[in-house]
Amino acid sequence: MWQWFRRRSTRVSQSQQPRMIPPKEPPAHQVLDENEERKITPLLEETISFMNKILGENDDFVMHRFRIFDQYPAVLLYFSDLIEKQYLNEHILKPLMLSSPNKQGKAKVSRPLKDVLFGDTLYACEGRSEKHLEELIQAIVQGETVLVVEGLDEALLFSTRNVDKRSITQPETEQVIRGAREGFIEMLGTNLSLLRYRLPTPDLRVKSIRIGRVTKSKVAVCYLDGIVNPQLVEEVFRRLALIDIDGILDVGYLEQFIEDNHLSPFPQIQNTERPDKAVANLLEGRVILLVDGSPFALILPTVFSQFYQTVEDYSERFLLVSFIRLARLVALVFSLIFPSLYVALISFNPELIPTEFAVAVAGGRAGVPFPSLIEVLIMEISMEVLREATLRLPQQVGGALSIVGVLVVGQAAVAAGFISPITVVIIALTTIGSFATPAYNAALALRMLRFPLVILAGMFGLYGVMIGLILIANHMLSLKSFGVPYLSPIVPGNFQGMKDTIARLPLWSMPKRPALLHTPNDTRLGMKTKEMKHPPSNTLDPLKVGNLRRDIEDGVSSSSDGNSSSDNSN
Repeated sequence: MWQWFRRRSTRVSQSQQPRMIPPKEPPAHQVLDENEERKITPLLEETISFMNKILGENDDFVMHRFRIFDQYPAVLLYFSDLIEKQYLNEHILKPLMLSSPNKQGKAKVSRPLKDVLFGDTLYACEGRSEKHLEELIQAIVQGETVLVVEGLDEALLFSTRNVDKRSITQPETEQVIRGAREGFIEMLGTNLSLLRYRLPTPDLRVKSIRIGRVTKSKVAVCYLDGIVNPQLVEEVFRRLALIDIDGILDVGYLEQFIEDNHLSPFPQIQNTERPDKAVANLLEGRVILLVDGSPFALILPTVFSQFYQTVEDYSERFLLVSFIRLARLVALVFSLIFPSLYVALISFNPELIPTEFAVAVAGGRAGVPFPSLIEVLIMEISMEVLREATLRLPQQVGGALSIVGVLVVGQAAVAAGFISPITVVIIALTTIGSFATPAYNAALALRMLRFPLVILAGMFGLYGVMIGLILIANHMLSLKSFGVPYLSPIVPGNFQGMKDTIARLPLWSMPKRPALLHTPNDTRLGMKTKEMKHPPSNTLDPLKVGNLRRDIEDGVSSSSDGNSSSDNSN
């Protein structure tokens, strides 16, 4: 009995002892951080062992061993799902394995092996050498192929990346009637080619940096040298260098880090899908940011007037464009203050409404159990929910839902006596006004500000509306985008810049670039363009052409008459 109890206690004491847990291997990025300055060695097996330790657990990672010229052991490292296999076979593997070893051996006597590979053997145009193992790992995970050769202290990198991409199509968020029909896509190289296609000048500068500890996202900073302010470029790079995050998946990540005021509802940086719009802003002296994997570009700095302007404004004649731009401004005002004005007039100042209209409004509101403030808030929240549901549903279902939501639900609410007909009209005009704003983020800010304005109107009437508008204006006056006042060129006033704000004057009347950007070269129109302001010479004027023709005919007839008279005299 005692022996049994002793064995039992021994088992319990052993079970209570802490178990020895084998140490886990550090994650891959931690290994890279520990070997940040480590370089490749001439020993091939040592490099293979290091690469296998980092990437060997991936099923799509390939280490292809072979011999160059049947003499030098080598290995190709790549991810099979990221490369173009046909390009790899025909331009890299085939030349290395089928070349004559005697010929290459003779060349080796006079030149290093790396020069022979790059100069005489390989057909790849985008090849480079690298010594740091960290850079080799980063190149492999981004779709490049690494060639490691026994005896070389450098690895050869080849751009073999092949990722399926969508074709260039018309941007869905910035539709135009007269303008280009192509937009940015997710591939950074394609987006840069669209910019270079429209700006065939050596002054276009493209500087690339990588942001993100894990994603290493490639960010391209584009600007025109000689036009952009150098201090603006330095400030952009300074703000980008301060970003320390795991990954950048879209330009919206950058926008939230580099904007001046993070608490403002108004966007201080504009985004676009259109290459022609990006090029137009580059010509004005702004900076464009592009991120690999995002179809949008950031335009900075940005002022408020840019958010209700479109590319089409500069393709049509200035009189028509000015009228359309004024209509957009009216729609913008409708989307911001129309519901609050309605609540203020109905609740506090009904005497300001004309008598006939007041009788119609009172008849429509008879039997509605809610005050105008609650009524408007219910309709606004319902419209926001309906708008969000329409955006998230498939396109085939979303259109039907919007029609059903507006017609059926609205009519049923009016018939049931929950909502008055005039409230439905006010909310409908407000929603249409928000749709007329070209920039989605600016329209979203105005939609959000409607709610505090409606609450202030329900509490203080027209005084509350004025207080809310003064606070909004004061906030906008305090905003800046990379040092540029948000309401420029109106505040501070600049007459040259005001030619392209509320209305657009003719292009030949705006010879200067925006003064708010302080560009070194502020002239964008030549001297010959100024001559177009004078009345043109009508070369094909019917009166002038007809008189000239009659003069010629009279001269011909008179000469013929003279010849005939001389013949008769003879």
